[in-house]
Amino acid sequence: MKILSIGNSFSHDAHRYLHSLAKKEGQDFKTVNLYISGCSLERHYNNLVGDKADYDFELNGEKIEKSTIKQALESDAWDIITLQQASRFSFQYKSYLPYIEELVKVIRQTRPNAKIFIHQTWAYEDGSEKLKSLKFKTSKKMFKKISRCYNKIAKKIKADGIIPCGEAMQKALELGLKKVHRDTYHASLGAGRYLLALCWFKALTEQDISLNAFNDLDEPITENEREIIIKAVNSVF
Repeated sequence: MKILSIGNSFSHDAHRYLHSLAKKEGQDFKTVNLYISGCSLERHYNNLVGDKADYDFELNGEKIEKSTIKQALESDAWDIITLQQASRFSFQYKSYLPYIEELVKVIRQTRPNAKIFIHQTWAYEDGSEKLKSLKFKTSKKMFKKISRCYNKIAKKIKADGIIPCGEAMQKALELGLKKVHRDTYHASLGAGRYLLALCWFKALTEQDISLNAFNDLDEPITENEREIIIKAVNSVF
């Protein structure tokens, strides 16, 4: 399966283990993330129009070169292409438009056989200054608005699916996982990124993850944390 994400640091988090985890599960994934830190849909659109080679082209979790969106789209016959909004705008529906619609037009013209998935991003950590700066009292309240926006935009662009990462993170915290963030907004290097990889893998393959034992992580997790993560991911499908 060939997967291209037009994203930012949040899709960078999601891609970190995806190729390796899939391989461990007997699946051949080619994963490419187009990375600019904090990149919004508006900037993606402007980069597309300007054909700007501002992206780190990250293949299977590793940066290899610079690229434009057009170059990336034309570089392979992608099966899945994902889109997302920058986290600071993800709860503002108007910030998605018309940029995501214009991106989808070009994707469907260039790669008509590719399925388009929405990468549902997540809320900031409870009590963090970043959460407070956006006028949210709790992570749960921020995510509620994020979820509404992604669900609404997925219907508008007729997306083929949503990868429910934000929902899985909220569920993991509810089930007792102590921490999913590393700096109050990016995913933690162990538990957070592992959760994201499992969520993407299950969304794209529909394969059972209940016995997943992938452990090639940049930060160790306990078996109790693994059980919570698997349970959380399974619960959102």
